[in-house]
Parts: sequence; C-alpha cells; structure tokens
Amino acid sequence: MNEQVKAEVKKSLAVLKNGGVILYPTDTVWGLGCDATNPEAVRKIYEIKKRADSKTMILLVDLEARLSTYVKEIPEQAWPLIEFTDKPLTIVYDGARNLPPELIAEDGSIAIRVTNDEFCKNLIGVLRKPLVSTSANISGSPTPAIYQEVSEEIRSSVDYVVNWRKDDRQRHAPSSIIKLQKGGLIQIIRP
Repeated sequence: MNEQVKAEVKKSLAVLKNGGVILYPTDTVWGLGCDATNPEAVRKIYEIKKRADSKTMILLVDLEARLSTYVKEIPEQAWPLIEFTDKPLTIVYDGARNLPPELIAEDGSIAIRVTNDEFCKNLIGVLRKPLVSTSANISGSPTPAIYQEVSEEIRSSVDYVVNWRKDDRQRHAPSSIIKLQKGGLIQIIRP
C-alpha cells in the first residue's frame, strides 16, 4: 500500500470509529462517508446534505464476500455482473439486513458497490464494515467529480477531509446503478 494511502486510511479510520463523517475520493466522484452501521453517523450525512431521509444512500464494500452480511440472498446474476463490469457498478439488492433503518429503502432494498479504489478498499478492509458513499454535495446541487468542485459548506461540515487525490484533475462519472429483481430481471436505474 502506498505510504500516503496508508497514512490517510489511519486518520480516516480514527474519525469513522468515533462516529465521524469524512470527505473522500471514491472510484467515481468525491463522496461523504461514514461507518454504515452507525445510525448517528448516517443521520449526520443526511443533515450535511440537507437530504430527505426517504432517499437512501449507496454503500461501498471491499470484497464480494461481504455482500452476504448485508443482503439476505444474493441473486445468481449478481456475481458475473460484479466480476466482469469494466466500470463502477452499484447494484440494488432486495432483503437488506444488519444495517440502520435510515439506509434501507422502503421496499427493504439496499444499494451496494464493490469498490476497486485503492484508498476505499484499504479503509473498508481495516474498518471491517461498509462505508456510506454519497456524493459530496447539498442535495440538488451538482455532483463534484473532483475535489475543487466540493463546496466550502460541505468541506467545513465534515470531521475529516482526506488528502489523497485532492489534486487529481481526472474526472470520474457516477456509477451505473441497476436493480436485480425477482425472476432474473434487471432494471437499469442509472446507465
């Protein structure tokens, strides 16, 4: 692991374990994150974003094997989709479990992405819990693809701003989102 990544993971881990919110780069856009199993931290993110808590957020996990901890039954078609996708893919699964109610949609589903980002993968690995990943913006405002696009209001409202990739100018798009439905049907939510 890169030394700067290691240092940022250590600082971020301390904040997350204390129920804090971080501003961090993901495999897509800049995001707000917290320990997804901490209801108070999740509520902080809703407050920062000024977002209705009826709109759920995406979770990041570091390994496919962690999915079964948070989803009752992983549909068979999920495995090849995760393995062979060439861009970040968020999948909405039915039957969420072991998560605060604030993260679970009214229909009992949860959106999860297996991340390939070096920083995110290492942080989630040491946290041993999923990370909330929602765009670092006030609800309804433009999504920040690079750090410089994150508003001062968001920057000043988090407990820690990750220094990894702050100067990166490469723009990443939000992930594709699909919902796996009963009977093998796939609903495309965001291409």
